[in-house]
Amino acid sequence: MGERGTLRIHLGAAPGVGKTYAMLNEAHRRLERGTDVVVALVETHGRPRTAALLEGLEVLPRREVTYRGAAVTELDVAAVLARRPEVALVDELAHTNVPGSRNPKRWQDVKELLDAGIDVLSTVNVQHLESLNDVVEKITGVPQRETVPDEVVRGAGQVELVDLTPEALRRRMAHGNIYGADKVDAALGNYFRVGNLTALRELALLWLAGTVDEQLDRYRAEHGIDSTWETRERVVVALTGGPEGDTLIRRAARIAARNTGADLLAVHVTRSDGLTGADPGSLGRQRALVESLGGTYHQIVGDDVPKAMLEFARAENATQLVLGVSRRGRLAQMLSPGIGVTVTARSGSIDVHMVTHSEVGGRMRLPRIAAGLTPRRRLLGLALAAVLLPLLTVVLALLRDELNLASDVLVLLLAVVAVALVGGLWPATVAAVAAAVLVNWFFVPPTGTFDVGERNNALALVAFVAVGAMVSTVVDLAARRTSQAARASAEAETLSTLAGDVLRGESALPALLERVRESFGMTSAALLERAQDGAWQVAAATGSDPCARPEEGDAEVPVGEGLALVLRGRPLAAEDRRVLAAFGTQAAVALRQRRLARAVAAAEPLAEMDRTRTALLAAVSHDLRSPLASAKASVSALRGVGVAWSEPERAELLATADESLDRLTRLVENLLDMSRLQAGALAVFPQPVGLEDVLPAVLAELGPDGARVGLRLPAELPEVSADPGLLERILANLVANALRHSPADRPPLVSASALGDRVEVRVVDQGPGVPESQWQRIFVPFQRLGDRDNTVGVGLGLALSRGLAEAMGGGLVPEHTPGTGLTMVLSLPAVPDRNAPDPAAPDRAAANRAAAATP
Repeated sequence: MGERGTLRIHLGAAPGVGKTYAMLNEAHRRLERGTDVVVALVETHGRPRTAALLEGLEVLPRREVTYRGAAVTELDVAAVLARRPEVALVDELAHTNVPGSRNPKRWQDVKELLDAGIDVLSTVNVQHLESLNDVVEKITGVPQRETVPDEVVRGAGQVELVDLTPEALRRRMAHGNIYGADKVDAALGNYFRVGNLTALRELALLWLAGTVDEQLDRYRAEHGIDSTWETRERVVVALTGGPEGDTLIRRAARIAARNTGADLLAVHVTRSDGLTGADPGSLGRQRALVESLGGTYHQIVGDDVPKAMLEFARAENATQLVLGVSRRGRLAQMLSPGIGVTVTARSGSIDVHMVTHSEVGGRMRLPRIAAGLTPRRRLLGLALAAVLLPLLTVVLALLRDELNLASDVLVLLLAVVAVALVGGLWPATVAAVAAAVLVNWFFVPPTGTFDVGERNNALALVAFVAVGAMVSTVVDLAARRTSQAARASAEAETLSTLAGDVLRGESALPALLERVRESFGMTSAALLERAQDGAWQVAAATGSDPCARPEEGDAEVPVGEGLALVLRGRPLAAEDRRVLAAFGTQAAVALRQRRLARAVAAAEPLAEMDRTRTALLAAVSHDLRSPLASAKASVSALRGVGVAWSEPERAELLATADESLDRLTRLVENLLDMSRLQAGALAVFPQPVGLEDVLPAVLAELGPDGARVGLRLPAELPEVSADPGLLERILANLVANALRHSPADRPPLVSASALGDRVEVRVVDQGPGVPESQWQRIFVPFQRLGDRDNTVGVGLGLALSRGLAEAMGGGLVPEHTPGTGLTMVLSLPAVPDRNAPDPAAPDRAAANRAAAATP
């Protein structure tokens, strides 16, 4: 198989911004460069300027699909593959193909072309993106059934935003370049309001910015770029868990707020020995504050705090770093520059803000002792002994006449204890032996020799060395215990953070693996699972270049049966594996939860079908028996022997039987359609349909009752895109339901109107109505409601009507009827006016000149 094709998408915030126009201009530009370009499918919507751009381009014939007697055209994937061009134009990526097509969705057709090595140019609107579909519906109030997965668009080699200001788009609409003149006012007052268009434009820009960020991060990782690229403001605030944290967070949030779209990140560095002095409660409260301000919280491990902090900032491509001014006293700052000064010196292109706070210049604290008495501490102890012991010996020798031997021994013993506190066991032992030698030579008679004249002096020297050794042993033991306690504190803090994530609902597998990667400072983390054939497969991963097998990682922890948590980046100490094992256990739990959630989602339709069957069996005993009993009684009476029926009586009995069988037929048809709809097997073939043709036929089918219904249809009502047969079923159900609930002197009314790209049909009854709190229940199959119990039956009519409407890309919602009653509003997509002008903003000749000038 050759190289995969490249997908280029023209993304728009709303209909009419000129996506198809821009795509066709790009096709002409490539054609002029000698590229083999074909038009696989382009929707011009009857716009002359867009259609004019097709001139000079090879247009492949579409595939015709016959559905319920109507011919529908779709993309002919086989023809494109057979033609095998370099570039193919495929409009409307989110389009849903007609049932029976090669693929259910057009983006799946495009995937086949890309896999075959064909480059594809396509278009999509922001409301069709799966992640934004519900957000757009809340903004505009218009549901959009056709969607495309975000990863399909994010995976495109190029995504070009076709942008237009709301004011310019509304001017284009007002000039009739998008819809016909009869639809302009409704569109401008609804979907194309300035607020709607501004919100959609912002959604498109933010979504595209996120996509660009991902591409930039991937590029920097692939090319090993560590320096900061100031493409977007990212403010990192360093937290220690101290009381100044709230001040720093709010200050960083204000800095981020000055730049639209800036990110706020809070980071806390935990030393691997746990000696951070951080209060978990304070950190938890500060984390909540960061998240309430729209930021994210991160916790990493690092012995060198400035280095770890800067590595995190550069990995996140941060532009600004906010630190608090040191709380240490002046003396401590003179002895050590501190984290703030070190970070500022090493920050490079990252701006560092040193923020003052109320804790500056607080009380002086003793420096914390590092765990395990490092070699540096031992050397410092030896250096102290080398300086302190000779100095004290000289001073004591000068005061020989004023001090006795006991005083001399105690002073030097004090020096040995000081060396023990600083350097531990071995420096103190050396100091004790050296001090004993100095005492013996300079102060024990006879002085100037190593001879000991008295036995008690010899005992004093032995005790001197023993006390020094014992004190240093105690100090060394305390240091080891401190190291163990510090390690336990670090583990407890990390596990506390992990437990907090679980309680906060953040135990999703990708987020958990990202937490592992950050906590241990790794480049990638992967949860691997052994398949039945023994091969390892990646269940979830995060970071760059995750491991595919356990042996590829720098650290690996088995997690249960057939699972392994594998990290890449650096070897981990043995004591880190306990915490890593805890993360691994939680990752296994998260994996099981994810699979259980999928199983529940898969089982939900089955459960719903089971509930439907149960309700059907409970309801059908009455609703099927009633028409059957009426028909049976009428036929039995007619066949009875010994009863002479008059012609009017025979006609009445036959009419009763006929009506009962009609009711039974409609009920069975509804049951069958509802079963197909719930099973996803109901075929829907939309095509242009005129309501002025369907509604009169529906009313005529209802007989004398239908003649009572009022009908109001505007003269210039556009056609709707719907399945004619299913549309008749919906309207018949709605009108029949309205007739049942309207008094004889106040018949129902059916009206229709165009609203943007939709057509709304209102079926108004003057009955008792339904409380708004019960509106959703009237669409539940096999339910009965209040005053309507006598006529609703098994409750299939409205439930089936809504399901059929949604299957055709429409909707069915109730409204209050002015006065009394209930109005059912059927919304269906309108067929675009093929005579509408093209919405493209630039003049075609100017656009072609610009294209020709582009290299």
